[in-house]
Amino acid sequence: MKPKAILKMIVDLAMTVLLFCLMAYLLVGEAAHEWLGVAMFCLFILHHALNWNWHKNLIKGRYTPLRILQTGINVLILLSMIGLMVSGIIMSREVFDFLPISGGMGFARTLHMLASYWGFLFMSLHLGLHWSMMMGMMRKAAGIKKPAAIRTWLLRVLVILLAVFGVYAFIKNDIASYMLLRTHFVFFDMEQPLVLFFLEYLGMMALWAAIAYYIGKL
Repeated sequence: MKPKAILKMIVDLAMTVLLFCLMAYLLVGEAAHEWLGVAMFCLFILHHALNWNWHKNLIKGRYTPLRILQTGINVLILLSMIGLMVSGIIMSREVFDFLPISGGMGFARTLHMLASYWGFLFMSLHLGLHWSMMMGMMRKAAGIKKPAAIRTWLLRVLVILLAVFGVYAFIKNDIASYMLLRTHFVFFDMEQPLVLFFLEYLGMMALWAAIAYYIGKL
């Protein structure tokens, strides 16, 4: 594989790991959350720089339903990231505490919550729409010429199990109430092991990614 392709994979993997850590918020600590947020934003910029050809080709070619869906989700991710960064700077008590910002805390909290949960959904959909491409890159990196039927079915079963668990996690954590602003405060079970928290969000990511993947297939 070319060095640029390897770097893309590393950046995307790092962003995925950071996304889970950022969703944990209180479980990882407020100061760590702020620094991880800055790292995520920097990787987001790098991700777009590495995929600059996509930007150059935005006004070129025919827009199929799949391309419209992919582009729309990318725009929504961009808006989510902007919302997260703006609200994060306003609420910052560590990284951007030196800035002379006062007021707007209520608006920033609401915006941050909305952008966090909707952003997680949009990023999961983005992952699902590009799943085939990413698996192809991983097979190429591992030197696998073509997918084995058994491995493919095992992966599908794993994703289905994760997606079913994701439905449970979505309902259990009442994520819809945060996304629809039925509540303005996020509840964290401080006694929940961090591993279980990550597993629940992995399930939810698998759920949205699987939906996007099969919509893309259709």
